[in-house]
Amino acid sequence: MPETENLLAEELLIVRHSGEIPEIAFHGSLHYLCEDPAGPQLTLNPEELDSLRQQAVARYREILLRDLNPENRDATIYRGMKRCIFNWERLGKFCVRQELEIEEALRLEIAEALCSFLRQEANEVRAGLRQSCLNCTREELDAFTKEIGVMPEQLPDDIEMLFCPQG
Repeated sequence: MPETENLLAEELLIVRHSGEIPEIAFHGSLHYLCEDPAGPQLTLNPEELDSLRQQAVARYREILLRDLNPENRDATIYRGMKRCIFNWERLGKFCVRQELEIEEALRLEIAEALCSFLRQEANEVRAGLRQSCLNCTREELDAFTKEIGVMPEQLPDDIEMLFCPQG
């Protein structure tokens, strides 16, 4: 049993610290642990399988929060709002396929991070400190805010300026 625990712990780390698409790491680990002829060919119990799923969700959370952190806007790790929206959609599809629900706490955390990001972006653009970094359309952002439960009154009043070319 300790060997199984060690193998699972190693794969949990791999999924948790995976790259941009945690679902691929999740399925890679599942394949290695259960199906690969060169792997240990384990049969995971529901708790072990859920642990792998939760690591993928945790990695999606990190990726989403990375792209909603204003400090990252000018860093090479920043992927932009459009990628953030896309990753939220990926997380949702992963959860549907895995018969999980996105926890309300995660939805609220992402909503708050988005509101904070947009407020700071609007403040800095308004003050002439930077040009808007939003790389999505207003329609894409509206769909995202609706999906995560952000009310229009939570957004900056002058949000439109973030979608216009800055001169």
